[in-house]
Amino acid sequence: MTETRWLDAREAHLWQSYRASYRELLAALETRLTSNSGLSGADYALLHPLSTSDCGVLRTRDLGKSVGWERSRLSHQVSRMEKRGLVTREECESDARGSMVRITELGRKAIEAAAPDHVEAVRSYLLDRLTREEQDVLTALLDRVLDGLPARDLCRGDGSIPSDC
Repeated sequence: MTETRWLDAREAHLWQSYRASYRELLAALETRLTSNSGLSGADYALLHPLSTSDCGVLRTRDLGKSVGWERSRLSHQVSRMEKRGLVTREECESDARGSMVRITELGRKAIEAAAPDHVEAVRSYLLDRLTREEQDVLTALLDRVLDGLPARDLCRGDGSIPSDC
């Protein structure tokens, strides 16, 4: 058995800073989104890919991959959104085992109303605090971390689905 490679002070600081910034950034974005639009972060996470897809509809499994969610979490969130009239579920015509999720007109209006302030929050809380060069470096570093993780059947940060899916 190999000996544990404990984190030194610098590495521990990096790890804790990453965890805190990720947690607090998401919390700040969620709070602002909910207070300004009534949408939760989960609502926005699903409405975004639906609103940018062809005809506003995606297979349930592809929607789940695009946000990195397991089937159960996706199903519960879609049910909540369906009750509020933001999305509908449909049968998949090409595959009886599959289903589709479609954004409704109410869902489209909700994300169109929420998006400008949400984008401004992302800029204010993250992007505007970094130079373009720092943004490029951070993107490259995060992509390297993603590339080193065990493969999961999920989308990458750029929204693309890995070709081996």
